[in-house]
Amino acid sequence: MPTTTLRIPTPDGQADAFAAFPEGGERHPGVLLYPDAFGIRPVLREMARELAGHGYYVLVPNFLYRHGPAPVIELPEHIGEEIRPAVIGQLMPLIEAHTTERILRDADAYLRFLTTRPEVGAGPVGVIGYCIGAALAMRTATAHPGQVAAVAGFHPGFLVTDAPDSPHRLVPGLTAHAHIGLAEGDMSPEAIGELNQALDAAGVGYTTEIYPGTVHGFTMADTDAFSPSALRRHWDRLLPLLDRALAGG
Repeated sequence: MPTTTLRIPTPDGQADAFAAFPEGGERHPGVLLYPDAFGIRPVLREMARELAGHGYYVLVPNFLYRHGPAPVIELPEHIGEEIRPAVIGQLMPLIEAHTTERILRDADAYLRFLTTRPEVGAGPVGVIGYCIGAALAMRTATAHPGQVAAVAGFHPGFLVTDAPDSPHRLVPGLTAHAHIGLAEGDMSPEAIGELNQALDAAGVGYTTEIYPGTVHGFTMADTDAFSPSALRRHWDRLLPLLDRALAGG
């Protein structure tokens, strides 16, 4: 599976990124994949390669590039529960500095870069994200309704908040088909209800689902949260979503 490291020009500099795509020189639908808070690392590269094996060009940007190349902080090989609070404590100031304005500027640059790659076909793209990446994916999809045909978020963070510009408040403008895969403690029933109400108002095809027996971070094999069965369920939901939305891409 061909892979490459890239630098994406943005209004604020250059974002380092990783891409995986099928062999053969053909053009394929593009997918923008936002990582979780821990960023680009071996497990994200492996997930991108697996998705690329199903016929997609997958671009994974370091959305915290303003603070340095990935990994922006030193990460252990395995992010266990005993070290997770300290790692998150280092990352949270960087995440909090990643304002909505920055997110949207970067999303424009990422999509422009993705859609001009010679390996990417004309047509709509998909955007997916994990943890905070789910919120970035939703912001990207709602800001680019004519371009993003599928959006998915897994064990999301910051998707439903009290902020006036909370991602869920922008969902009524969504045109993409959507799937949100939740860990059991990710969102309250009230927050899930608010999200579903917004998705209903958008009039798009969508599913929100609580994956049984999971905790936040269930797709990530380098954490204690990892659930092999939930990762399989994630692929079982994601691949048909992308196939339906991007088949003509």
